[in-house]
Amino acid sequence: MSAGVAELLLQRLEREPAGPGGGLCSLEAAAALGVEHQAVVGAVKSLQALGEVIEAQPRSTQRWELSPEGSEVLRDGSPEVRLLRSLPPGGLPPAEASKLPGGSVGFSKAMANKWLHLDKGAPGGPRVLPTVSAVQDSVQENLRRVQRGEAEQLPERERAELKRRKLLLEVTLKSYWITKGSAFSTAVTRQETELTPDMIATGSWRARPFKPYNFSALGLPPACGHLHPLLKVRSQLRQIFLEMGFSEMPTQNFVESSFWNFDALFQPQQHPARDQHDTFFLLDPAEAPAPPPAYAAKVKKVHSQGGYGSQGYKSEWRMEEARRNLLRTHTTAASARALYRLARQEKFCPVKLFSIDRVFRNESLDATHLAEFHQVEGLVAERGLGLAHLLGLLRQFFGKLGITRLRFKPAYNPYTEPSVEIFSYHEGLGRWVELGNSGVFRPELLLPMGLPENVAVIAWGLSLERPTMIKYGINNIRELVGHRVNLQTVYDSPLCRMDA
Repeated sequence: MSAGVAELLLQRLEREPAGPGGGLCSLEAAAALGVEHQAVVGAVKSLQALGEVIEAQPRSTQRWELSPEGSEVLRDGSPEVRLLRSLPPGGLPPAEASKLPGGSVGFSKAMANKWLHLDKGAPGGPRVLPTVSAVQDSVQENLRRVQRGEAEQLPERERAELKRRKLLLEVTLKSYWITKGSAFSTAVTRQETELTPDMIATGSWRARPFKPYNFSALGLPPACGHLHPLLKVRSQLRQIFLEMGFSEMPTQNFVESSFWNFDALFQPQQHPARDQHDTFFLLDPAEAPAPPPAYAAKVKKVHSQGGYGSQGYKSEWRMEEARRNLLRTHTTAASARALYRLARQEKFCPVKLFSIDRVFRNESLDATHLAEFHQVEGLVAERGLGLAHLLGLLRQFFGKLGITRLRFKPAYNPYTEPSVEIFSYHEGLGRWVELGNSGVFRPELLLPMGLPENVAVIAWGLSLERPTMIKYGINNIRELVGHRVNLQTVYDSPLCRMDA
């Protein structure tokens, strides 16, 4: 703000009497000084920063102003009057009448005012004919009164009608009532904001006024990275697993062989999940190295002939199908590898393992499904485990997530028996949403690996995206992942705090 406006404002304020009645309105001061009101507001702010030179009380007043459409009506007349004046005495067909100056708005208003009537029996078809020869443009006259500052004198009904037609706007004007302060002076003295080495060396700082330092003012927030909500919830989930005594499994294989993704999990080679409509298969390289021969032979036998108390699938099992490469459809493939390594140990030791990583399925995209998502998996291998242990562990796990409204539903999985689907109530969607699947691994999966017969494995898997949507109140998964993500939401989202 230039010092000129501030000095002119002080000089004008000096002529005002002291006391309650003395002072200036910033709007009137701007008009008297011939400057924009914003320039006076800037001068007021600058003078306030000098101390008690002036006092300024904010005020707000309501004022009526013409909208751009209102200014056009003031200049050219209302649409209905313009249309009536353009209509020839013999009338026009309705389609042509609506194209006259004033358009369809003028046509409908003139019909409502009964300035026009439609003669449906006219030769050649219906015609719009005028019913009056001349009218007074009351809308234009009312706007002229508003421009003269007489808006408050208009009847409330007419003023409301102008506002409804968007010809009139009610504007709030913010201004200041300016009075003299305890340290009033007409001279504007610039306060120093920085103590320089030269001031200290010469001692000139003693004679200079300094602007007071605001030690409680906050600095600019530092530019930094922001964690995506998925990463925040992932970190919290990982912490929950670690608190429950789990260890993290390696999950570096985005590309898996069909053997570890399906066959090792006792999923038949004729299962619909192996169709290209459900699974992304690779063309190059199309095949993976052969699995361990002894283990592959046991898997082949339990699939095609049965064993371990099972009759198997009684269907052909081909190594060519087992070696096909694909984008893994679940991290349970990593669980199969981990259990196989556990079976190779000389002595069995109970384990609690988890993983959180990406999986890929050829899904139809909708509000709750993506073709690429994260799977959270946990498993416990120990002697004597059963369904009761699984359900108790699930309630404990989801309770740490703050998700307590759970439902369990019997389900079918090729590699677990019994199997249980997990549902939670989504407040945003207003319905129960499936969170994941769980169950007790079948003997046909565990015994070919070489695990002891009395060892049971309970496991569960869920997506990372759905708990995140529930925690953050997101209704559409495409607003969480993908090109529709609002980056400002990522910046503003709070840390995800789970209720223990």
